[in-house]
Amino acid sequence: MDEIIRSTADWEQFIGDQIRVMRIGHEMNQSELAVAANLSVGAVKNIENGRGSSLKTLILIVRAMGEERWFELLSPLDDFSPIRALRDQNLNSQRRRVFKSKSQSKR
Repeated sequence: MDEIIRSTADWEQFIGDQIRVMRIGHEMNQSELAVAANLSVGAVKNIENGRGSSLKTLILIVRAMGEERWFELLSPLDDFSPIRALRDQNLNSQRRRVFKSKSQSKR
């Protein structure tokens, strides 16, 4: 299966489209969303048009629509912890003793 490689601009547009669909689904216009998110209408337009924005702006917009669950889609499906995996690996491995050779111990 061929993997589609998207540019940063493609992802910005994709996320902007998602925000627009959410906003319309909530029967809000851009001005209403801007007021609810305490942002300018220009900030809402920019994110919907894929013209870049800050993470803070994205969070404010998504929260204003009560769609925080949207962010949960970004989280891993399982509860993987690299620290826990490393600890488990160390617990399951046997400790090895290091012995000096006789020639090294006389030095």
